[in-house]
Amino acid sequence: MAIDVAIDLGTSRTRILLPQKGIVTDEPSVITVHKRSETVVAVGQEAYRMLGRTPPSLEAVYPLQGGVIAHFDLTEAMLDTMLKKVVSSRIRMPRMAVCVPSRMTDVEKRAVVQVVSGMGVRQVQTVEAPLAAAKSHGVLVVDVGGGTTDMAVISLNGTAVSRSTKYAGRTMDDAILQYIRQQHHLLIGQRTAESLKHRIGCVQAGVCDESCTVRGKSLLTGLPSEVVVRSDELVEPLQSTAAAILKCLRDLLEATPPELMADIHTDGLLLTGGAARIGGLAALLRQSTGLSVRLSDEPELCTIWGLKRRRKTQRLNE
Repeated sequence: MAIDVAIDLGTSRTRILLPQKGIVTDEPSVITVHKRSETVVAVGQEAYRMLGRTPPSLEAVYPLQGGVIAHFDLTEAMLDTMLKKVVSSRIRMPRMAVCVPSRMTDVEKRAVVQVVSGMGVRQVQTVEAPLAAAKSHGVLVVDVGGGTTDMAVISLNGTAVSRSTKYAGRTMDDAILQYIRQQHHLLIGQRTAESLKHRIGCVQAGVCDESCTVRGKSLLTGLPSEVVVRSDELVEPLQSTAAAILKCLRDLLEATPPELMADIHTDGLLLTGGAARIGGLAALLRQSTGLSVRLSDEPELCTIWGLKRRRKTQRLNE
């Protein structure tokens, strides 16, 4: 089915692609609303800047958690606002393709379709994240997103075996936040933790040698304070997420048929997703599995570009 709009609706970021224009939206999956009136104040990057800074009358939230819709109305309002900014009114009842986690249940998929269909969409396709990111047959794809890590063995233009875990970018953020609190007695926000992850995050000792000044609220004095954090410090808090991803990958490989294992041994592993760039992650997967690991040139954009390429996708009736 030809599509008019492709959406990568992620826990951390939402991307919208128009086949004739390319990616027209790439913003945080955040919405700010008035608590009483539920009026939308801001979405995307503007709403992201409000996280942890809103007055009591406003609320800035991620409407998706763990790859699924946690706040139905807020997700619909966020998507509606984003789409109105980029989709021409001349496209009436557009056909959409939406990326979803590989192990999402039918009920969760229907929630996604229901949200999108509520905006006057003619037809909705749901495509599993690893399938969208895959570039060739017989390939093993590991997509480390914000809310979930999805992985699958792709064969004959379909998903042969798939697995998913909630350990992903967001659990890394939470681990960093807790580490800074316990070891440095400094209270920081989620935005700061996410920034630390991308700037100096590392899952293997000795791989990175970076440092970053972190500012927040001292738990000892209650006053503004700052500390210097080194990349090696973050190895321990991030290892639990890396270990969970590796465990999920081994489970996937154990369930993979022998013929496809031969293809995997030849083609190796394709690493994609917004958290795929974490220092040492590709090396850890390579050392633990013995497979060659390729980090995509633009790992965070693989799924949205893949939605444009896919023709045979998993379809869910409206």
